[in-house]
Amino acid sequence: MTEGVEAVMINRYWVKRTGLGLVGALLVSLAGCGGESMAPASEMETVETGAASDWVDRQLPNPTGEVILDWAELPDDREWGSTAGIDIGPDGHVWAYDRCGGMALAGGCEENSDRDPIFKFNKDTGEIMAAFGAGLFVLPHGLHVDDAGNVWVTDSQGNESGTKGHQVIKFSSEGEELLRLGTAGQPGSGPGQLNEPCDVITAPNGDIFVSDGHSGQSPDPPEGRTGRILKFDSEGNFIKEWGEIGFRPGQFRTPHAMEFDSQGRLYVADRGNHRIQIFDQEGELLEIYTQYSRISGLFITADDTLYAIDSESGVGNHPGWKTGVRIGPAGEDRLTGFVPPHPHDVRVLQGVAGEGVAVDGDGNIYAAEGPGSRPTAGGGITKYVAN
Repeated sequence: MTEGVEAVMINRYWVKRTGLGLVGALLVSLAGCGGESMAPASEMETVETGAASDWVDRQLPNPTGEVILDWAELPDDREWGSTAGIDIGPDGHVWAYDRCGGMALAGGCEENSDRDPIFKFNKDTGEIMAAFGAGLFVLPHGLHVDDAGNVWVTDSQGNESGTKGHQVIKFSSEGEELLRLGTAGQPGSGPGQLNEPCDVITAPNGDIFVSDGHSGQSPDPPEGRTGRILKFDSEGNFIKEWGEIGFRPGQFRTPHAMEFDSQGRLYVADRGNHRIQIFDQEGELLEIYTQYSRISGLFITADDTLYAIDSESGVGNHPGWKTGVRIGPAGEDRLTGFVPPHPHDVRVLQGVAGEGVAVDGDGNIYAAEGPGSRPTAGGGITKYVAN
């Protein structure tokens, strides 16, 4: 990216974030600090109500009605832990994982290695249709089901013995292991290595994209952490990567989720920077969206409707924004709907919402409840029934 194009992107980004004429001062500040460091966007912006912001009282239509908490039950009276990964398979049914009873980033699946973390649920009844993956994961994070029905899951943490984690595992729909990316238990930043992989998705031609670097949104990321997208061919051979930790266009502070639209453009939830970055499949930055808040999960339907779920916005990291599911046309940075979060006694203004989102063919929305929302939601998946 040329310096001129980058300056335009930064200008547009901060105009959208603030709605104020502060861009010139910001660019001077960037030049003065040499691009080495910058306070997080949530600490710098001035938020005001109106079209340029999303204050807690902004009103948008909710396309759903009934809310079904704890929609899908686990076998043997298992209690749900937290989750973040959910998708719809080519047959229309729902795939998700449970962290084997674990509630946060500490791996419940390492301690409970006899429990299957990956499940397929009937979209109408919530009945379990498939279950597998026991003993293979430390902390499942991203989940993707490709057009052939294969299930891809990232394992974003490593175990103490260095034998599991920091990988992507591909399964058949019956649970047969088909492919691994990365080296088990060995994080790295070199080509083909993974370091806290967040999400995985496949293009129509079979190419594989992995978003890597869960710790990048930290104020002071640990040494060696990453913020990047890696591209592999369908056989798992490394092709290229782009991105690093930062706030500039094309940089990331935790690329938490990914989706493709019907044109094959790659949407990346750049959570720590409160934006969606859109790329072509060679890594060229096409657009930046800022209306969708601090995004943890993405889903794009066949008609190019974009759903983005915010599980993290709060007074300390993104003041003035609610959690919940924001909805709009994928081709525009414009909102047309909003599914509000679960009410919460402490987070009265922001509420709590899940980390993953998926939408079935009938327009029903499913939220995968992360560690922040799982205790309130009472289960791992909430179903929002379409009006």
